[in-house]
Amino acid sequence: MDMIRLEHLSKSFGGRKILDDFSLAVKEGEFLTVIGRSGCGKTTMLKMINGLHQPDSGKVFVQGQDIGETDIIELRRSIGYVIQNKGLFPHMTVEKNITYVPVISGRKNKAENLQLARRLIETVGLEEDMLERYPSELSGGQQQRVGIARALASDARILLMDEPFGALDEITKRAMQDEILSLHRSLGITIVFITHDIREAMKLGDRVLVMEQGKIVQLDEPQQIQEHPADSFVAQLIGAV
Repeated sequence: MDMIRLEHLSKSFGGRKILDDFSLAVKEGEFLTVIGRSGCGKTTMLKMINGLHQPDSGKVFVQGQDIGETDIIELRRSIGYVIQNKGLFPHMTVEKNITYVPVISGRKNKAENLQLARRLIETVGLEEDMLERYPSELSGGQQQRVGIARALASDARILLMDEPFGALDEITKRAMQDEILSLHRSLGITIVFITHDIREAMKLGDRVLVMEQGKIVQLDEPQQIQEHPADSFVAQLIGAV
C-alpha cells in the first residue's frame, strides 16, 4: 500500500519553478531518504505532504486520501514533523513539549499524558527524569530526541524529517542515526527524511531519492544508486561516499 502518493505536483515561488511535474509513491513502512542541492525542492516537497504548502497543480494523497479534501489541521496533527532546530517550546518542560499535540487535540487527562510522555521518552532512549527539565537544560542530541518523541506523540504513522541531524556533531549524529533506524524497525512507521549528507542518505534509506531542479534524478535502493548512478550529478554525489 502507498502511504504517500504525489501526483504531477508543480509549485512555483516568485516566478521560479520549485517542483516540476513531480510524482512519487512511498510505501507503508518505508524509510525514504531525500538528497539534493539547496533549492532543488526537497523541503517544498516535504511540506506538500502535510499541507504546509499547496501545489499549483497536482494532487497529494496520504493514506489513500486526497489531502485537498481533508481537514488540514487534523492531517498535520496525525503526521510527525521534525526539523533541524528541534522546534521545542523553551518555556515548556520536556513532558509538556512531548504531549503538546495530544493536549491541544483534546486529551486532557494528566495521568494518561504523563504515561504517554514516559513511554515516548524511553522509546527515544532518554531517562524519565528528563521530563521535568526544560529544553535549555538538554544537549543538542537530547533536544533532537525530544523532538522525535513529540512527533510520535499523536500515534503518527508517518514521520517527516527535514535535516534533523544537520546541526549535530559527528558522534551524536551517528548515535541519532542508529536511534532512528531502531525506531523505524520497532514501530514500522513510514519515514521521509531529507539530508544534505550522502553517507547519511545511503545508511538510512530503504530507497534514496536524488532531486535536482524540482525533478527526480534517481530513485532506487542505496546499492543500486552506488553501483549504477543515473548521471554525472549522481556519480559526483556518490563519489563522496
